[in-house]
Amino acid sequence: MNQLMQLYLDNREAPKVPVSVVRNEDVVSISMRGIVLPEVGINAEEVAQAIAQAGDASTIVFNINTPGGSVFEAREIMDIIRNTSAKTIAHIGSLCASAGTSIALACDEVEMANGAHFMIHNAQAVIGGDKTALRKAADTMEKIEQAIVNDYTTKTGKPAEEIAQLMDATTWMTAKEALDGGFIDRIATAPKTKSTWNLASLEKVPEELKGPPAVPEPQLEPKNETTEPAPEAGFFMAAANANRLRLATIS
Repeated sequence: MNQLMQLYLDNREAPKVPVSVVRNEDVVSISMRGIVLPEVGINAEEVAQAIAQAGDASTIVFNINTPGGSVFEAREIMDIIRNTSAKTIAHIGSLCASAGTSIALACDEVEMANGAHFMIHNAQAVIGGDKTALRKAADTMEKIEQAIVNDYTTKTGKPAEEIAQLMDATTWMTAKEALDGGFIDRIATAPKTKSTWNLASLEKVPEELKGPPAVPEPQLEPKNETTEPAPEAGFFMAAANANRLRLATIS
């Protein structure tokens, strides 16, 4: 199963409150909590609406808490943030992984609480077809990853080869490690917020983020009846049929 699909299914019971806006004089806080995914998580349309609500605010703080998501949705959100006239600050209070890291780096400044985590890894997708289609898909994935590598090299000043190695290794960073690596600008004084994500579908998850072991679901006897697919199943099937690469995940 595609990693993004599994990540969504593992966390589908979490409350859907991906984008919210709070104003304090000239500073607006926009909270983005959820998987980066159109319709069911953090998405470009809601981020654009939230920024519009900010009006003439001089500073917008994006409180980001996400285990990752769609590469394409993330890049659209990045473009929206970069074209915002206000000063933009990404605040990472808990978890910023995969696609979320690119969104954070689109802001003018990035800060991270002690105890929070920052993770980068290679792009992923569900691909089908013959050898020619698979080779073509791999070439496309490399182009996607190059755009991500460029984002990281621009922020950190590191050579592309070093960034690629960190992505290959699926690298989890503490606030100090992210600061030392140049991925963030400072460690925030605000305390860490609790992460409640089910990260079983991700690799090399730090022990402190794994949480309690999952409780197996009871096995039910099969019934001889036809049922409609779950809404999320229909969503992912439609997305896959429209564009398999839409389900790519990024670091």
